Amino acid sequence: MADKIDVALDRTQVKKAVQALQAFIKTKSTGESLFVDDSQQISLLLTLWKIPRQAQTIRIPLPHGQRTDTDEVCLFTRDEPNMTSEQTQRFYKKLLQERGVKNISEIIPYKVLRTEYKPYEAKRRLLGNFDMFLSDDRVRRLLPSHLGKHFYERKKEPLSVNLLSKHLARDIHSIIQGTVLKVTNKGSCCMVRIGHSAMSADELTENIEAAVKTVVTKLRMKGHVIKVIHVKSLTSVALPIYNSNLSHLGEKKQVTTDETPQKKRKAARKQAKKQQTETTKQTDAAEEKKVEEAEEEEIPQLVPIETPNKKPKLEVAKKKKQQQQQQLEKAPKAAAAKKGAKAQRKVTKTKMAGKTESKVKRRVPKVK
Repeated sequence: MADKIDVALDRTQVKKAVQALQAFIKTKSTGESLFVDDSQQISLLLTLWKIPRQAQTIRIPLPHGQRTDTDEVCLFTRDEPNMTSEQTQRFYKKLLQERGVKNISEIIPYKVLRTEYKPYEAKRRLLGNFDMFLSDDRVRRLLPSHLGKHFYERKKEPLSVNLLSKHLARDIHSIIQGTVLKVTNKGSCCMVRIGHSAMSADELTENIEAAVKTVVTKLRMKGHVIKVIHVKSLTSVALPIYNSNLSHLGEKKQVTTDETPQKKRKAARKQAKKQQTETTKQTDAAEEKKVEEAEEEEIPQLVPIETPNKKPKLEVAKKKKQQQQQQLEKAPKAAAAKKGAKAQRKVTKTKMAGKTESKVKRRVPKVK
Protein backbone atom coordinates (compact mmCIF):
# COMPACT_ATOMS: atom_id res chain seq x y z
CA MET A 1 0.00 0.00 0.00
CA ALA A 2 0.99 3.59 -0.56
CA ASP A 3 2.26 5.80 2.24
CA LYS A 4 0.18 8.54 3.85
CA ILE A 5 -0.61 11.53 1.63
CA ASP A 6 -0.70 15.03 3.12
CA VAL A 7 -3.89 17.07 2.98
CA ALA A 8 -3.33 20.43 1.27
CA LEU A 9 -5.75 22.97 2.73
CA ASP A 10 -6.60 26.22 0.98
CA ARG A 11 -5.91 28.86 3.62
CA THR A 12 -8.20 31.47 2.04
CA GLN A 13 -11.10 29.02 1.89
CA VAL A 14 -10.58 28.07 5.53
CA LYS A 15 -10.48 31.71 6.61
CA LYS A 16 -13.68 32.51 4.69
CA ALA A 17 -15.48 29.61 6.39
CA VAL A 18 -14.30 30.76 9.83
CA GLN A 19 -15.44 34.34 9.19
CA ALA A 20 -18.82 33.10 8.01
CA LEU A 21 -19.22 31.07 11.22
CA GLN A 22 -18.32 34.05 13.39
CA ALA A 23 -20.82 36.25 11.56
CA PHE A 24 -23.51 33.61 11.98
CA ILE A 25 -22.85 33.39 15.74
CA LYS A 26 -23.04 37.19 16.07
CA THR A 27 -26.40 37.31 14.30
CA LYS A 28 -27.71 34.53 16.55
CA SER A 29 -26.71 36.40 19.71
CA THR A 30 -29.54 38.59 21.05
CA GLY A 31 -29.26 42.37 20.99
CA GLU A 32 -29.90 42.59 24.70
CA SER A 33 -26.76 40.66 25.61
CA LEU A 34 -23.76 42.85 26.30
CA PHE A 35 -21.18 40.42 24.88
CA VAL A 36 -20.92 37.66 22.33
CA ASP A 37 -21.42 34.15 23.62
CA ASP A 38 -17.82 33.00 24.09
CA SER A 39 -18.90 29.46 24.95
CA GLN A 40 -19.74 28.72 21.31
CA GLN A 41 -17.31 25.98 20.35
CA ILE A 42 -15.89 25.71 16.84
CA SER A 43 -14.94 22.20 15.81
CA LEU A 44 -13.75 20.20 12.82
CA LEU A 45 -15.83 17.39 11.34
CA LEU A 46 -13.59 14.83 9.64
CA THR A 47 -14.92 12.19 7.24
CA LEU A 48 -12.54 9.31 6.50
CA TRP A 49 -12.36 7.14 3.42
CA LYS A 50 -12.51 3.94 5.45
CA ILE A 51 -13.69 2.90 8.87
CA PRO A 52 -10.62 2.36 11.10
CA ARG A 53 -9.94 -1.14 12.31
CA GLN A 54 -9.01 -0.02 15.83
CA ALA A 55 -10.19 2.83 18.05
CA GLN A 56 -7.62 5.53 18.70
CA THR A 57 -7.24 8.73 20.77
CA ILE A 58 -5.02 11.44 19.29
CA ARG A 59 -3.69 14.37 21.32
CA ILE A 60 -3.40 17.50 19.18
CA PRO A 61 -1.26 20.43 20.38
CA LEU A 62 -2.63 23.75 19.15
CA PRO A 63 -0.58 26.92 18.52
CA HIS A 64 -3.31 29.06 20.11
CA GLY A 65 -5.00 27.89 23.29
CA GLN A 66 -8.69 27.19 23.03
CA ARG A 67 -9.42 27.52 26.76
CA THR A 68 -9.76 30.76 28.65
CA ASP A 69 -8.19 31.56 32.01
CA THR A 70 -11.59 31.21 33.69
CA ASP A 71 -11.88 27.50 32.87
CA GLU A 72 -11.79 25.28 35.94
CA VAL A 73 -9.31 22.38 35.83
CA CYS A 74 -9.26 19.54 38.37
CA LEU A 75 -6.31 17.22 39.03
CA PHE A 76 -6.58 13.69 40.50
CA THR A 77 -3.44 12.56 42.31
CA ARG A 78 -2.34 9.40 44.04
CA ASP A 79 -2.19 8.95 47.82
CA GLU A 80 1.31 9.63 49.06
CA PRO A 81 2.60 7.11 51.64
CA ASN A 82 2.57 8.16 55.30
CA MET A 83 0.44 11.23 54.49
CA THR A 84 -3.18 12.19 55.04
CA SER A 85 -5.38 13.53 52.25
CA GLU A 86 -4.83 17.13 53.36
CA GLN A 87 -1.07 16.64 53.45
CA THR A 88 -1.08 15.18 49.94
CA GLN A 89 -3.08 18.17 48.68
CA ARG A 90 -0.55 20.57 50.20
CA PHE A 91 2.35 18.52 48.83
CA TYR A 92 1.08 18.65 45.23
CA LYS A 93 0.06 22.32 45.44
CA LYS A 94 3.60 23.15 46.53
CA LEU A 95 5.03 21.01 43.73
CA LEU A 96 2.90 22.74 41.07
CA GLN A 97 3.86 26.18 42.39
CA GLU A 98 7.55 25.26 42.28
CA ARG A 99 7.22 24.06 38.68
CA GLY A 100 5.29 27.17 37.60
CA VAL A 101 1.86 25.55 36.98
CA LYS A 102 -1.00 27.99 37.58
CA ASN A 103 -3.89 26.49 35.60
CA ILE A 104 -4.96 23.88 38.20
CA SER A 105 -7.85 25.09 40.34
CA GLU A 106 -8.30 22.07 42.64
CA ILE A 107 -6.43 18.89 43.62
CA ILE A 108 -8.33 15.75 44.70
CA PRO A 109 -6.40 12.73 46.05
CA TYR A 110 -7.54 9.24 45.17
CA LYS A 111 -8.70 8.49 48.72
CA VAL A 112 -10.96 11.58 48.77
CA LEU A 113 -12.46 10.55 45.43
CA ARG A 114 -13.31 7.11 46.78
CA THR A 115 -14.88 8.32 50.03
CA GLU A 116 -16.40 11.79 49.53
CA TYR A 117 -17.48 11.43 45.88
CA LYS A 118 -18.97 7.95 46.12
CA PRO A 119 -22.70 9.01 45.92
CA TYR A 120 -24.23 9.61 42.52
CA GLU A 121 -25.17 13.23 43.28
CA ALA A 122 -21.61 14.04 44.37
CA LYS A 123 -20.23 12.68 41.09
CA ARG A 124 -22.69 14.77 39.05
CA ARG A 125 -21.79 17.86 41.06
CA LEU A 126 -18.10 17.23 40.48
CA LEU A 127 -18.74 16.85 36.76
CA GLY A 128 -20.59 20.17 36.56
CA ASN A 129 -18.11 22.18 38.63
CA PHE A 130 -15.10 21.69 36.35
CA ASP A 131 -14.47 22.13 32.63
CA MET A 132 -11.54 19.72 32.39
CA PHE A 133 -10.00 16.89 34.41
CA LEU A 134 -6.40 15.71 34.62
CA SER A 135 -5.01 12.71 36.46
CA ASP A 136 -1.70 11.32 37.58
CA ASP A 137 -0.67 8.56 35.17
CA ARG A 138 -0.02 6.27 38.16
CA VAL A 139 -3.73 6.40 39.13
CA ARG A 140 -5.34 6.73 35.68
CA ARG A 141 -6.38 3.08 35.37
CA LEU A 142 -8.19 3.14 38.74
CA LEU A 143 -10.47 6.11 38.02
CA PRO A 144 -13.15 4.75 35.62
CA SER A 145 -14.80 2.57 38.27
CA HIS A 146 -15.08 5.55 40.66
CA LEU A 147 -16.07 8.29 38.19
CA GLY A 148 -18.97 6.64 36.37
CA LYS A 149 -20.22 6.68 32.81
CA HIS A 150 -21.35 10.35 32.75
CA PHE A 151 -17.75 11.59 32.54
CA TYR A 152 -17.26 9.55 29.37
CA GLU A 153 -20.64 10.41 27.86
CA ARG A 154 -19.84 14.14 28.11
CA LYS A 155 -16.26 13.51 26.93
CA LYS A 156 -14.75 14.85 30.14
CA GLU A 157 -12.74 11.79 31.10
CA PRO A 158 -9.43 12.75 32.78
CA LEU A 159 -6.27 13.00 30.69
CA SER A 160 -3.14 11.44 32.15
CA VAL A 161 -0.13 13.58 33.11
CA ASN A 162 3.33 12.55 34.29
CA LEU A 163 3.79 14.57 37.47
CA LEU A 164 7.42 13.43 37.79
CA SER A 165 8.56 14.92 34.47
CA LYS A 166 11.14 17.70 34.41
CA HIS A 167 9.03 19.82 32.02
CA LEU A 168 5.78 19.56 33.97
CA ALA A 169 4.56 23.11 33.25
CA ARG A 170 5.04 22.68 29.49
CA ASP A 171 3.29 19.30 29.45
CA ILE A 172 0.28 20.51 31.43
CA HIS A 173 -0.01 23.67 29.32
CA SER A 174 0.07 21.66 26.08
CA ILE A 175 -2.61 19.30 27.38
CA ILE A 176 -4.91 22.03 28.67
CA GLN A 177 -4.57 24.32 25.63
CA GLY A 178 -4.55 21.43 23.18
CA THR A 179 -7.37 19.13 22.12
CA VAL A 180 -8.13 15.42 21.79
CA LEU A 181 -9.60 13.53 18.83
CA LYS A 182 -11.32 10.20 19.43
CA VAL A 183 -11.40 7.94 16.40
CA THR A 184 -13.81 5.02 16.77
CA ASN A 185 -14.08 1.83 14.74
CA LYS A 186 -17.87 2.17 14.47
CA GLY A 187 -18.04 4.86 11.79
CA SER A 188 -16.08 7.03 9.37
CA CYS A 189 -16.88 10.44 10.97
CA CYS A 190 -15.17 12.07 13.96
CA MET A 191 -15.21 15.54 15.50
CA VAL A 192 -12.55 17.56 17.31
CA ARG A 193 -12.73 20.95 19.01
CA ILE A 194 -10.24 23.54 17.71
CA GLY A 195 -11.33 26.83 19.33
CA HIS A 196 -14.17 29.14 20.29
CA SER A 197 -15.97 32.04 18.68
CA ALA A 198 -14.06 34.75 20.62
CA MET A 199 -10.80 33.87 18.90
CA SER A 200 -9.69 35.70 15.77
CA ALA A 201 -10.02 34.22 12.29
CA ASP A 202 -6.24 33.89 11.85
CA GLU A 203 -5.86 31.99 15.13
CA LEU A 204 -8.64 29.60 14.20
CA THR A 205 -7.17 28.94 10.75
CA GLU A 206 -3.76 28.19 12.24
CA ASN A 207 -5.35 25.81 14.74
CA ILE A 208 -7.23 24.06 11.91
CA GLU A 209 -4.06 23.60 9.86
CA ALA A 210 -2.12 22.24 12.85
CA ALA A 211 -4.94 19.84 13.80
CA VAL A 212 -5.25 18.43 10.27
CA LYS A 213 -1.47 17.83 10.03
CA THR A 214 -1.31 15.98 13.35
CA VAL A 215 -4.37 13.87 12.52
CA VAL A 216 -2.93 12.81 9.17
CA THR A 217 0.42 11.87 10.73
CA LYS A 218 -0.93 10.04 13.78
CA LEU A 219 -3.81 8.09 12.23
CA ARG A 220 -3.06 4.37 11.90
CA MET A 221 -4.11 4.25 8.27
CA LYS A 222 -2.31 4.36 4.94
CA GLY A 223 -2.96 5.99 1.61
CA HIS A 224 -5.64 8.65 1.27
CA VAL A 225 -7.05 9.02 4.78
CA ILE A 226 -9.37 12.06 4.89
CA LYS A 227 -12.23 12.40 2.44
CA VAL A 228 -14.02 15.61 3.53
CA ILE A 229 -13.39 18.26 6.22
CA HIS A 230 -16.08 20.59 7.55
CA VAL A 231 -16.05 23.47 10.05
CA LYS A 232 -19.06 24.01 12.29
CA SER A 233 -20.28 25.37 15.60
CA LEU A 234 -22.87 23.93 17.97
CA THR A 235 -25.82 25.58 16.17
CA SER A 236 -24.53 26.20 12.63
CA VAL A 237 -24.44 24.24 9.43
CA ALA A 238 -21.22 22.37 8.55
CA LEU A 239 -19.18 24.37 6.03
CA PRO A 240 -16.82 22.35 3.79
CA ILE A 241 -13.19 23.46 3.63
CA TYR A 242 -11.61 20.40 1.95
CA ASN A 243 -12.76 17.78 -0.56
CA SER A 244 -10.48 14.93 -1.55
CA ASN A 245 -9.98 14.31 -5.25
CA LEU A 246 -11.18 11.09 -6.80
CA SER A 247 -8.07 10.79 -8.95
CA HIS A 248 -6.50 8.26 -6.59
CA LEU A 249 -9.28 5.83 -7.48
CA GLY A 250 -8.11 5.93 -11.11
CA GLU A 251 -4.52 5.58 -9.91
CA LYS A 252 -5.47 2.37 -8.18
CA LYS A 253 -6.81 0.99 -11.46
CA GLN A 254 -3.62 1.98 -13.30
CA VAL A 255 -1.54 0.37 -10.61
CA THR A 256 -3.51 -2.84 -10.99
CA THR A 257 -2.95 -2.79 -14.77
CA ASP A 258 0.76 -2.06 -14.31
CA GLU A 259 1.11 -4.87 -11.83
CA THR A 260 -0.42 -7.48 -14.15
CA PRO A 261 2.92 -9.27 -14.86
CA GLN A 262 3.53 -9.62 -11.15
CA LYS A 263 0.03 -10.99 -10.74
CA LYS A 264 0.64 -13.39 -13.62
CA ARG A 265 3.77 -14.66 -11.90
CA LYS A 266 1.87 -15.11 -8.67
CA ALA A 267 -0.91 -16.94 -10.52
CA ALA A 268 1.62 -19.22 -12.21
CA ARG A 269 3.20 -19.99 -8.84
CA LYS A 270 -0.21 -20.76 -7.38
CA GLN A 271 -1.04 -23.07 -10.30
CA ALA A 272 2.29 -24.88 -9.92
CA LYS A 273 1.62 -25.36 -6.22
CA LYS A 274 -1.86 -26.68 -6.99
CA GLN A 275 -0.47 -29.15 -9.53
CA GLN A 276 2.12 -30.35 -7.05
CA THR A 277 -0.54 -30.87 -4.40
CA GLU A 278 -2.76 -32.73 -6.88
CA THR A 279 0.09 -35.02 -7.95
CA THR A 280 1.00 -35.75 -4.34
CA LYS A 281 -2.64 -36.54 -3.59
CA GLN A 282 -2.83 -38.90 -6.58
CA THR A 283 0.35 -40.70 -5.59
CA ASP A 284 -0.86 -41.03 -2.03
CA ALA A 285 -4.19 -42.46 -3.24
CA ALA A 286 -2.41 -44.99 -5.50
CA GLU A 287 -0.16 -46.10 -2.64
CA GLU A 288 -3.16 -46.51 -0.36
CA LYS A 289 -4.92 -48.65 -2.97
CA LYS A 290 -1.84 -50.86 -3.34
CA VAL A 291 -1.62 -51.31 0.40
CA GLU A 292 -5.30 -52.23 0.61
CA GLU A 293 -4.95 -54.81 -2.22
CA ALA A 294 -1.92 -56.35 -0.55
CA GLU A 295 -3.78 -56.63 2.72
CA GLU A 296 -6.73 -58.29 0.96
CA GLU A 297 -4.41 -60.86 -0.68
CA GLU A 298 -2.57 -61.66 2.53
CA ILE A 299 -5.70 -62.50 4.53
CA PRO A 300 -5.03 -65.94 6.20
CA GLN A 301 -7.51 -68.81 5.72
CA LEU A 302 -9.66 -69.73 8.65
CA VAL A 303 -8.71 -73.11 10.20
CA PRO A 304 -11.22 -74.89 12.47
CA ILE A 305 -9.96 -75.23 16.02
CA GLU A 306 -10.24 -78.68 17.63
CA THR A 307 -12.30 -78.56 20.76
CA PRO A 308 -11.56 -81.08 23.54
CA ASN A 309 -13.97 -83.99 24.01
CA LYS A 310 -16.67 -83.38 26.54
CA LYS A 311 -17.62 -87.08 26.85
CA PRO A 312 -15.78 -87.87 30.10
CA LYS A 313 -17.39 -84.86 31.71
CA LEU A 314 -20.81 -85.98 30.53
CA GLU A 315 -20.23 -89.53 31.83
CA VAL A 316 -19.19 -88.26 35.24
CA ALA A 317 -22.31 -86.11 35.38
CA LYS A 318 -24.49 -89.10 34.47
CA LYS A 319 -22.91 -91.24 37.18
CA LYS A 320 -23.52 -88.52 39.75
CA LYS A 321 -27.16 -88.32 38.70
CA GLN A 322 -27.57 -92.11 39.00
CA GLN A 323 -26.05 -92.14 42.47
CA GLN A 324 -28.37 -89.35 43.56
CA GLN A 325 -31.38 -91.28 42.23
CA GLN A 326 -30.28 -94.43 44.07
CA GLN A 327 -29.93 -92.48 47.28
CA LEU A 328 -33.38 -91.04 46.81
CA GLU A 329 -34.81 -94.56 46.20
CA LYS A 330 -33.15 -95.92 49.33
CA ALA A 331 -34.35 -93.11 51.51
CA PRO A 332 -38.09 -94.02 51.50
CA LYS A 333 -37.34 -97.72 52.31
CA ALA A 334 -35.46 -96.75 55.40
CA ALA A 335 -38.38 -94.54 56.39
CA ALA A 336 -40.81 -97.48 55.90
CA ALA A 337 -38.58 -99.79 57.96
CA LYS A 338 -38.58 -97.23 60.71
CA LYS A 339 -42.37 -97.00 60.53
CA GLY A 340 -42.65 -100.85 60.75
CA ALA A 341 -40.38 -101.00 63.76
CA LYS A 342 -42.48 -98.33 65.43
CA ALA A 343 -45.67 -100.29 64.70
CA GLN A 344 -44.18 -103.53 66.14
CA ARG A 345 -43.16 -101.65 69.27
CA LYS A 346 -46.71 -100.35 69.64
CA VAL A 347 -48.15 -103.89 69.22
CA THR A 348 -45.78 -105.31 71.80
CA LYS A 349 -46.71 -102.51 74.17
CA THR A 350 -50.44 -103.25 73.74
CA LYS A 351 -49.87 -107.00 74.30
CA MET A 352 -47.92 -106.37 77.45
CA ALA A 353 -50.65 -104.04 78.67
CA GLY A 354 -53.28 -106.77 78.08
CA LYS A 355 -51.27 -109.31 79.98
CA THR A 356 -50.86 -107.00 82.96
CA GLU A 357 -54.59 -106.29 83.00
CA SER A 358 -55.38 -110.01 82.98
CA LYS A 359 -52.97 -110.57 85.81
CA VAL A 360 -54.55 -107.83 87.83
CA LYS A 361 -57.98 -109.19 87.25
CA ARG A 362 -56.92 -112.60 88.47
CA ARG A 363 -55.56 -111.20 91.67
CA VAL A 364 -58.85 -109.56 92.67
CA PRO A 365 -60.49 -111.81 95.33
CA LYS A 366 -63.96 -113.02 94.71
CA VAL A 367 -66.69 -111.79 96.97
CA LYS A 368 -68.67 -114.41 98.82
